[in-house]
Amino acid sequence: MDYIRYYFAPIVQILAAIGIIVGGPYVWVGIATLPAFAVIDGVLPRDNRERKIASKALAMVPVWISAIMTIGLYFILAWQIGLGDMSTLEILGGTISASWLATVIGVPSTHELYHQRDRLSSLIGRIGQVGYLDCTRNIAHMIGHHLDVATPEDSDTAQRGQTLYGFAPVAVYRSTKAAWRMESDALEKRGYGRWSIRHQLWFAILVLFVFLGLMYSLGGLTAAVFGLIGIAVARLWVETFNYFQHYGQVRVPGSPIAHRHVWNHLHPLSRMITFDITNHADHHLNAYTPYYRLKPDTSSVKLPSVFVCFMSALIPPVWNKIVIGPALKEWDLQHASAEERKLAKQQNLKAGWPDWFPAES
Repeated sequence: MDYIRYYFAPIVQILAAIGIIVGGPYVWVGIATLPAFAVIDGVLPRDNRERKIASKALAMVPVWISAIMTIGLYFILAWQIGLGDMSTLEILGGTISASWLATVIGVPSTHELYHQRDRLSSLIGRIGQVGYLDCTRNIAHMIGHHLDVATPEDSDTAQRGQTLYGFAPVAVYRSTKAAWRMESDALEKRGYGRWSIRHQLWFAILVLFVFLGLMYSLGGLTAAVFGLIGIAVARLWVETFNYFQHYGQVRVPGSPIAHRHVWNHLHPLSRMITFDITNHADHHLNAYTPYYRLKPDTSSVKLPSVFVCFMSALIPPVWNKIVIGPALKEWDLQHASAEERKLAKQQNLKAGWPDWFPAES
């Protein structure tokens, strides 16, 4: 059963592809999974089980399918546009569906691949990132985020008081700038120019042009334009997931990373469709641990389903007062170190939040 459950993600992608081909209201099948998953996952009991998977080869099959389908959905949409039977509303629905699934399934599947040590997996993981317009994301993620998580240096960690709408565009800029700088620094240390042809940016641009060229060849200018819109929207959506994966966490820069420095969303659908990326804390302690060997941290603060968090974050007062505020209060008072409490108190004061610390702190 543990092998089978992770085929849920590619099955959802296939259903979305069928919806795009059938047309009409079915083009919205992909994006309709967001509210559907929020409701279903929100009422299901937490899933704290460790997976019993022995074969890496079998475990990676659904990951590969999902990574390929991340781009494949856009191409299926372009092909349908090229047939000339889709209305503008249908094209919009298909684009939003492909964009959403490129985020919720494409990000974790490509993330799993570029964290692998073999070159082919890493290459496909990097190429697949074009589905959310960020073929250099692996640089900022692996070199920056994994070292700087829960500190002000980390572009993926939202400060307390930041709204989803204010965080996402700034995070896009900061993470992109950081990735390019890190790559230039690495090239310079190896004796190359900062913008050498070896820079991953040029690879990213090549992949983007190939992607848009294929979209154009399948569906003309309309397909290429909507393809670009889709991956650009997905790029913003990626940062919204980082928003509630790391929101408000604090850590003294340079101190060891612990389970408590990352939020987990241990619900059945959240874990299945994201290849356990929501089983997040263990991943930050060892980035090369495959998704099926991550151990759920049952001692941490319990957050709702990742989909419930997404929906609540769309309404900042709901997110702050009902979801993340109580979680951070529990974290500050029961899990944070003395130094972290000082940092948390400063952020709470800056955000205009209540001072829930005892007077002696």
